[in-house]
Amino acid sequence: MRNASTIDRLRPLLIAGVAVIALPFLLRALGLSLNTGTWMLGLAIAAMGLNLCIGTTGLVSFGHSTWFGIGAYAAGLIQLRFFPGEIWLPLLGSMLVVAIASSVTGMLILRRRGVYFSLLTLALAALVYTTAFRWTSLTGGEDGLGGLKRGGIGAFSFDSALNYYIVVAVIGLAVLYVLMRLVRSPFGHVLVAIRENQLRASFQGYPVERYKLAVFVISAVVTGLAGALIAFLNYLVSAEAVSVPFAGELLAMVVIGGMRSLLGPALGAVFFILFRELFSIWTSDWLFWFGLTFVAFVMYSPGGLVGIGSRVMRRFRPPAEETAAMSRRKIYDGLPLPGFLRPEALKGTVLEVSNVSRKFGGIRAVENASLKVAAGEIHALIGPNGAGKTTLFNLVSGLYAPDHGTIRLQGRDIAGVPANAICHQGLARSFQITNLFRGLSIYENLRLSLQARRAMRFNVWNDIDAYKDIHAETAALVKFLGLEGIEEIEGGELSYGGQRLVDLGIALGSKPQVLLLDEPLAGLAAAERERVSNLVKNIASNIPVLIVEHDIDRVLGFSQTVTVMNQGAVLMSDCPGAVRADLRVQEIYTGKGIPAVERRRSDAADGTHEIVLRLDSVNTFYGKSHILNDAALDVREGEIVALLGRNGAGKSTLLKTIAGLVPAASGSITYRGDDIAGVAAPDIARRGIGYVPQGRGLFAGMTVRENLALGRLARKTDGSDGVVWDDEQILQYFPRLKERMNVAADYLSGGEQQTVAVARAMSGNVRLLLLDEPFEGLAPAVTLELFKVFDALRRHMSIVIVEHNLDLVLALADRVFALERGAVFHQGTAAPLLNDLSYRKQILWL
Repeated sequence: MRNASTIDRLRPLLIAGVAVIALPFLLRALGLSLNTGTWMLGLAIAAMGLNLCIGTTGLVSFGHSTWFGIGAYAAGLIQLRFFPGEIWLPLLGSMLVVAIASSVTGMLILRRRGVYFSLLTLALAALVYTTAFRWTSLTGGEDGLGGLKRGGIGAFSFDSALNYYIVVAVIGLAVLYVLMRLVRSPFGHVLVAIRENQLRASFQGYPVERYKLAVFVISAVVTGLAGALIAFLNYLVSAEAVSVPFAGELLAMVVIGGMRSLLGPALGAVFFILFRELFSIWTSDWLFWFGLTFVAFVMYSPGGLVGIGSRVMRRFRPPAEETAAMSRRKIYDGLPLPGFLRPEALKGTVLEVSNVSRKFGGIRAVENASLKVAAGEIHALIGPNGAGKTTLFNLVSGLYAPDHGTIRLQGRDIAGVPANAICHQGLARSFQITNLFRGLSIYENLRLSLQARRAMRFNVWNDIDAYKDIHAETAALVKFLGLEGIEEIEGGELSYGGQRLVDLGIALGSKPQVLLLDEPLAGLAAAERERVSNLVKNIASNIPVLIVEHDIDRVLGFSQTVTVMNQGAVLMSDCPGAVRADLRVQEIYTGKGIPAVERRRSDAADGTHEIVLRLDSVNTFYGKSHILNDAALDVREGEIVALLGRNGAGKSTLLKTIAGLVPAASGSITYRGDDIAGVAAPDIARRGIGYVPQGRGLFAGMTVRENLALGRLARKTDGSDGVVWDDEQILQYFPRLKERMNVAADYLSGGEQQTVAVARAMSGNVRLLLLDEPFEGLAPAVTLELFKVFDALRRHMSIVIVEHNLDLVLALADRVFALERGAVFHQGTAAPLLNDLSYRKQILWL
C-alpha cells in the first residue's frame, strides 16, 4: 500500500492558497467588490462544514442554515452585550454556543435515519427562522441585529475590506487544514465507512451513533463560524441567515461543487456567488436559471464541477483497465492464519445459545433454539428455507435482541448487546449477501476492520499513514486471503467471488474468538468454492466457526458438528454422519412420501396443451452474483408446475425474473408468443402474470377491498387476456374474506393475509400465477383450504409454485423442474417423485 506523500496530503491547501490570492484579481476583472470575495470565502467555509455531513458521512441535512444563523446571532449578541468592539471572543463564544446546541439537537434528531433525519433538520431551520423573526427583543426581529463592529488588532483595522478579506481567508485556510487532517485521520475514514455502509461499520465494532453525533457537531460548528464571519462582514444579522431558502442554497453549493471532494463545496460557493452577481445584472429571475443549473448537475453530473473536471482529465490520462482483476492477484496456497489473528488458546464451549426465541409480529421466527460451539470446530447450521437459521445468526450477532433466552460468549451474556459491542467481545460475522464498503478499496475494507480493535479509531488528528503496524497487519491479511496485487480495486468492482473473499476478510479482521459465516460459498464457481472451503478449514483450526451453508454435501464433509433447524426450532445436533442418516432430517428436506391431500387429475402434463410460458437459456445476476445459469422450463395451459431445489438454488429468483422484478441478463422468456425478457414488471403484470411474493407483501393499513382494487388497477378488465376476477368471483373461492372486506390487511390472521395476497394477484386478467412459498407458516386447516383453491384454479390459469413442503407441492403439481445453482438438473412429471420416496431422495437428497 503506497502512503500518500506530503505534497499529496497538502495539495488541497496549496490549491486553496493560490485561489485565495488570485480571487481579488478575478473579482476586479469582473467588476465585483472585495466584499463579494469575503462573502465567497464565508460561504465556502459553511459549505465545507455542511459537506462534512453530506459528502463524507452521508447525513443529508436540509436545514444547515440553522447553525449558520445561530452562529451569527450568538456572535452578535455576545459582542453587543459582553465584549463591545471585540471580534475574537464573540467568534469563539459563538462556536461554543453552536457546539452545545447542536449536541443537544443531534442527540434527538440523529435517532432518525434517511429522509426522516433530513426532514427534521428542515423543520428545525423553519422553527429557528420563525423564532428569530418573531423574538424582537432578542434578535431585532425583521429589522435584524445591527450595530456590530469588526474590531481589529492594534492599528490593523478589520473595517478595511482588504484586511477583513485577509482575516476570513486565513481562518478559511485554517478550517480547511483542520478538515484535511480530520478526513485523513482514523476517525475520518470511519465516517466514510458509515457513508458507504452503516450496518457493516457497526458490525466491524464502530459505535456508529457516536461518530454521527460527533461529525454533526463538528459540521455545525464550522458552519456556525462561517455565519459569525458573515455577520461581522455585514455589520448585521438578519433572520434570512436561518431561512429555509438559504439552507437550500447551501445544499446547492455542495452538490454543484462536488460532494465527494474536500474543495468541491468551496468551488460551489464561488460558482453560486458569481452566478448570482452576473446573472442578476441580466435578469431578475436569476434564481430560476440557477435552479435549472442545479437540476442539470443532479441529473448529468452528480460529481459536480469537480466531477466534470475529473472526466476531462480522464480523457487525457485514461485510467488503467481493471478488467479480469482477479486474474492478477497472487495466491499463496497453504498460508497459515497470521499470528495477530489467532486468539489465545480456546478450550471447551466458546459460544452457547440457550432457549432463544424471537417473534416478528405474529410470526415466530426462532423458538427455544439452543446450540453450543466448541473450540477448534466447524459447527454447521442447516435447515430448509424459513427454518430460522439467518434469524438465529442475527440474534447471536446483535442485529436483533431475543425475546427471551441467553447467548453466552466465553461465559459472558451478550443477548441484546449492540452489534459493535459484541464485535469487541470477540464475535464477528459475514453476511448472506456480500456486505462491503463498495466505494472503498479492498485494502481500506480490510484495514477498517483491523483499526476498529484499536483505541486510535477515535483519533481525529493523526494521519492514517502514521500507523505502520495497522498497515502491516492489513498487508498480511490481504496476502492470506489471496488478494495481493489487486488491493487498490474498489470492493464494488470485484467479481462476486472476490467480494465473498473480502466479506470473509472483513469479519476475520475483527480478530474474533468465534466466527459466524452466513453462506460463504453461495454463488461461487467450483474452483473458488474449493478455495474458500480450504480457507474456512484453515481458520477453524484456530478460531471456531459457526457456518450456515446450503451446499450440504460440502458442509457435512468439513464440519465436526451439525445443528439442524426446522420451523424456527432446533431439530437435532450431532455429527455429520448421524445427521445424514436421521430420518427426521431427510423428511424436512424430501418429505415423508405420504401425500396429505388428493388433487384433481389434470391431463396438462401429456404435452397436448398449449405452452403458455417458455424460458430458454435465462441468466440472471444479483450484482455480480450469477444466480440463474442457463435456466430453461416451460409451462402449459391449465398446468401447475413446481420448482424444487435446495435453499439458494435460484427458485425465488426465477419467479422474480419471470415477473420482471429482476431483469434477465440474457436468454428469452416467451409468454403467449411474445418475448418479455426485457419488459418492465408493470407491463408484465398487465399482460396477465400475477405474482404472490414470499411474505405476502400486502399494503398494510389498507382494507382487503382496497388491496383487491389495487391488484386490478391499470390492468385490462375486458376479459381479453383471461378471466376477469371481480370481487364476487374471488369471494366464491375465498368466502372467508366476505366478512373481512373492510378490515385493514395487517389486522388479519396469517391465513387470511395469504388468501388476500393470492386474491390480489388474481384481480385482473391473470392467466399465469406465480406463487412463492404460499403455505409458509399456515395452520393445517388453512393449508388444506388453499390447496383446494389452487387445485380448482387450474381450470382458469396456469400456476408456477415454489414450496418447501414437498409432500404438499408434489401432490398439487403436474410437472416439476428441480434447480441446483441456478440450473435445471431434473424435469418430469410429479407422480414418480410423489409416490416413490427412494426416487425422490435420489433426486433431491444429499
